[in-house]
Amino acid sequence: MPLDAAQAHYLSGVMRQKPGDDVMVFNGRDGEWSARIDQAGKRGGSLTIGQQTAPQRDPPDLWLLFAPIKKARTDFIVEKAAELGCARILPVQSDFTNSERIRQDRLQAHAVEAAEQCGGTFVPAVADLQPLSRLLAGWDPARQILWADEAMAGPAQTLAGLLPGAWAILIGPEGGFSESERVILRGLPFVHPVSLGPRILRADTAAVAAIALWQAALGDWRG
Repeated sequence: MPLDAAQAHYLSGVMRQKPGDDVMVFNGRDGEWSARIDQAGKRGGSLTIGQQTAPQRDPPDLWLLFAPIKKARTDFIVEKAAELGCARILPVQSDFTNSERIRQDRLQAHAVEAAEQCGGTFVPAVADLQPLSRLLAGWDPARQILWADEAMAGPAQTLAGLLPGAWAILIGPEGGFSESERVILRGLPFVHPVSLGPRILRADTAAVAAIALWQAALGDWRG
């Protein structure tokens, strides 16, 4: 199996692996496999694939929609979304979003690293930044949206009564959504506003809390 320059550098320069060492690999479709490094250098390398060591483990059908914030905290959101089992990650531009652009390739690399660190076999696709209004205009209403609405800060809520299926979680920017955006969101039948508790959370904390809430109630954390 050939390795490109970035993969070879990661093995040799970051992980300090050398020819003859054994590693575990996955491609997001066929589970985890053992492999032996044949060569790894600055220009590329190769592996010999051995036995399958784990089946493919796909996450539940959960997407994360979030407004990018400061660089390190945006990286954190992507990493934790990958670790916690989101199937797709979609950065959105809202009226109060601080960042007007993102490095989609860099965020995708963070998702790959997060999957590797937590022993996953699936890497969520990270989309490029797009306006929230455009995304909602073309939204498939069969996919419900759980909106972490900071204006509802108060007693913690459960998701009792919400049915399993295709879902997305929506996290707003620092400062929340504009009033016009709130009117639109509250008028959509597939959007379900919820409180994440009595305290208004930072956007990165809210993302982790909302994913954990959904996973415990509707995802693959249930016993």
